[in-house]
Amino acid sequence: MSILVVGSVALDSVETPFGNRKDILGGSATFFSLAASFFSKVDIVAVVGEDFPRRYVKLLKDNGVGTLGLSVNKGKTFRWKGRYDYDLNTAHTISTHLNVFKDFDPRVPKDLSRPEFLFLANIDPDLQYKVLSQVKRPKLVACDSMNYWINTKRRSLEKLLGGIDILLLNDAEARQLSGESNLIKAASSVISFGPKAVVIKRGEHGVLYFSSKAHFVAPAYLLETIYDPTGAGDTFAGGMVGYLSRVGSINEAAIRKSIIYGSIMASFTVEDFSVNRLLKISRKDIKDRFDHYRKITSF
Repeated sequence: MSILVVGSVALDSVETPFGNRKDILGGSATFFSLAASFFSKVDIVAVVGEDFPRRYVKLLKDNGVGTLGLSVNKGKTFRWKGRYDYDLNTAHTISTHLNVFKDFDPRVPKDLSRPEFLFLANIDPDLQYKVLSQVKRPKLVACDSMNYWINTKRRSLEKLLGGIDILLLNDAEARQLSGESNLIKAASSVISFGPKAVVIKRGEHGVLYFSSKAHFVAPAYLLETIYDPTGAGDTFAGGMVGYLSRVGSINEAAIRKSIIYGSIMASFTVEDFSVNRLLKISRKDIKDRFDHYRKITSF
């Protein structure tokens, strides 16, 4: 089945205690699409500037990511510079230059307007809602957001939530949106806004899943080496939605398994800067890590 992701493609400059990199490939749509491409056909809708390296477009294409919806506009590409401390849990933004992304007005090409699965990556909720009006209702719509939109465009976000199936947030965002400190109550409150389910990402502490029918808790995959957590959440979403697209089912059993695959994909991403680790793994590597995860969480 097909997946469409609408989000950012960016050039990141990242500093961690384990090194630093300048102008490396980043962006929510990038991490999501490369992770999802291991499971299913995926296309992106995003915008870059004239300075965006052609080798990165080729990289996406070579890894099975459709770029028909990737627009190249006059100006510079969205750039983000950030720093992480030793706990690697919080990104400290040094600078953000939206550049062409500031005027991003997503247009879904006609050939991409009938995706079975749609992921609305972290962008303005008004734009996310606009995308919904350009596609035939997908089998599943998943959506990401962030604290900035909760603060500045809450009404738009709440309007959007009535049209999606799964909302992905981190624990702080879930508490912020719901006004509840307890995550069980927070999830229940978020679901009352419209989504059928909510996935709460907790970094090294794993993932919580809540729907009106079931709850599910999944620990993070244990790692000895973490270099860069940038894009881990988007990679998680790519693995999750990618798996659901591959099996063509969105029942509770499939969703639980997709969460594990999402966690596995995120565990690869953090082992190197940018998308470098994702470019070096195979489907066998994913299966081996999934099997190991199953073994260490069984009792």
